[in-house]
Amino acid sequence: MIIKKGSIVTWGEPNQILERHEILVQDGIIRAIEPEGRLTERFPQDEVLDAEGQVIMPGNICAHTHFYGAFSRGMAIPGEPAVNFQQILEKLWWKLDKALDEEGTRYSALTLLIDAIKYGTTTVIDHHASPNFIDGSLDVVYEAVRQSGLRSALCYEVTDRDGEERALAGIRENSRFISRVETGEIDPMVKAHFGLHASLTVSDETLDKCVEANGNRVGFHVHAAEGMVDQEDSLAKYGKRVVERFWDKQILSERSILAHGIHLSDNEIRLLAESGSWLTHQPRSNMNNAVGVAAVEKLLESGVNLCLGNDGFSNAMWQEWFFTYLLQKDHKGDPRAMNGYDVIKIAVGNNSRLATQIWEGLRVGVIEPGAAADIIFVDYHPITPMTAGNLPWHILFGFRDGMVTMTMAGGRVLMKDRKLLFLDEAEIAAKSREVAAQTWARVAKM
Repeated sequence: MIIKKGSIVTWGEPNQILERHEILVQDGIIRAIEPEGRLTERFPQDEVLDAEGQVIMPGNICAHTHFYGAFSRGMAIPGEPAVNFQQILEKLWWKLDKALDEEGTRYSALTLLIDAIKYGTTTVIDHHASPNFIDGSLDVVYEAVRQSGLRSALCYEVTDRDGEERALAGIRENSRFISRVETGEIDPMVKAHFGLHASLTVSDETLDKCVEANGNRVGFHVHAAEGMVDQEDSLAKYGKRVVERFWDKQILSERSILAHGIHLSDNEIRLLAESGSWLTHQPRSNMNNAVGVAAVEKLLESGVNLCLGNDGFSNAMWQEWFFTYLLQKDHKGDPRAMNGYDVIKIAVGNNSRLATQIWEGLRVGVIEPGAAADIIFVDYHPITPMTAGNLPWHILFGFRDGMVTMTMAGGRVLMKDRKLLFLDEAEIAAKSREVAAQTWARVAKM
């Protein structure tokens, strides 16, 4: 396939906007980028994908999400409103995940995968939980991902909050799925992490079992210091802070992802940087849960590999960019806080490095020869000059939901002219409403 007639944003180093160039895609990889006409002349039989003057750019990457959160949309939390983060977990999330069965797991995943395709997010790193449907749950999520055609990394959230038997089942589910990835029996677009919930719900004994079961095969994916309750619990039980505990238990590594990191000490920040671990920022979720504001600029300055996720919110990642940009300014009362280039470093540069590491050196999140053909078209026609230098602010203040018209992942076109090609959105939405109603009924009985 040859992609042509658009403004190509490379997101490379340095970033470029290439006019009058063409992209050659073969076997899911970008093979060449050349001036207009050269590739079509050399490969006259290849299919042509005409961008018709739109912006051509790499698909967005989400470094931390929860597909299972799809059915929370519009659901009222039973009883009195939650007054703190612990109550939000107990009243909403720890009931919702228990209410998920096989169908709930499947259709919540499909719902947010459709969401990702429509919003131009081509890589999603998921963190799954369904305590009453553990065995085989990652296979169900995998089948949904495979059906969608997106790039994804999956894991199951191990926790002690539902008893030893289910904690052991979560460990087995992670190990089993990691083995499937290792043997190559599943689509190479899908990878695995070893999932953990958070320090406050995982004992030392369970952490040790997880480390042993993983055997350094993959990195861990875990929540860390999202609310102060996580730190208070760790200090009370173990006499150390969350990240310090994870350091001692060999959870930190250049392959591990820690989500949130809002309440971190200087020493914890040092350990994150020293270990090369990835820390993901989710401002919309943090604001919604009123858990605090991450020290984003300090984390960057300290050398932490800070990435951007959405914690199960919509996969409209440009919204996450926008709140990353605004929240720091408002929180600090300083308009100089959070430069647009720093947003790009987190959401593009670091997310790309994380995905490239997960996919074992395949460049993800850039348009350059040898990179993954994860590409979107954006129907954006600026009324002011757009350059590589001011592009961050065009995206922050100009890009909107619904502007993505084409989504490609691994060289496969998943949406064209805003129409999904492999998923039946209407059918999935109808079935999801039915399954969500059943899930809500189970929540109401808890």
